[in-house]
Amino acid sequence: MPISSKILTRERRFAGGFALCATITLVISSAPGARAQGSPPGRTLVAVLAHADDETPAGPIFARYAREGARVYFVIATDGGQGSGSAGGAIRPDSGPRGEDLVRARAEEARCATQALGIQPPTLLAFPDGKLGDYTADRPLLYRLTDRIASELERLKPDAIVTWGPDGGTGHPDHRLVSDIVMQLQRAGAPGVPDRIFFMHIPDDGLRAMNPQRGAPPLLVPQPKLVNAHISITPPDLDAARQAMACHHSQFAPETVDRVFPMQARYWNGSVELSPAFPTTGVTSLFP
Repeated sequence: MPISSKILTRERRFAGGFALCATITLVISSAPGARAQGSPPGRTLVAVLAHADDETPAGPIFARYAREGARVYFVIATDGGQGSGSAGGAIRPDSGPRGEDLVRARAEEARCATQALGIQPPTLLAFPDGKLGDYTADRPLLYRLTDRIASELERLKPDAIVTWGPDGGTGHPDHRLVSDIVMQLQRAGAPGVPDRIFFMHIPDDGLRAMNPQRGAPPLLVPQPKLVNAHISITPPDLDAARQAMACHHSQFAPETVDRVFPMQARYWNGSVELSPAFPTTGVTSLFP
């Protein structure tokens, strides 16, 4: 797949610096008793996600902070039972898992991914996939989901949260709703919910790579001026993120991982970019 001029420019500008930075980081982190900078001991990072594979756009940073000693958790809202397995056009055959078999498969895939990233086991809330906003069929559903997410955040007391932006990354309604709930809780002053909330996104090239037959949906990628948190990553973080993506067998065929992940790694080019929920500049760490 051709790489956009934006990505090529990023590669030329940062490739040399990333190689040097990665080398220095690896040397420092391998020294006896050394701890990488940027993640004070005892800090907690929580990703609030809709589906088991939603961590993929920011996978390396979860591996990075776990490697540096932070406690990293995934809170996953849905049971994944409606997962299409169509990312990248590699649609799974009808003989693949469906119904409760798919729910069990995706729970196991979530556990596999957290192990690959070196983080804590996932918290699976098991709400119905694709139906978080089905107000007509189940009016109290969003209240129950909000209460569950609020309870988990009060229990975990994160120093920072990563979730989808209001665009939902791909525009998926479940993605949008978990983002809305996180912001609702912050605005309401819910216990344990910090101000440091960061939004993931998927670049245009990533959207096209995942759905080549459909192309990139319009107006989902945030303006560059809003994407001003640049969280550095290392080659081992990339390796862990690729392993985590490959865990989601029901959603990503091996050829999809082989095609999409290298493109995503080129876009990252040494740092994962996020959008702070509240205006700020020069962010290089998720933690204060």
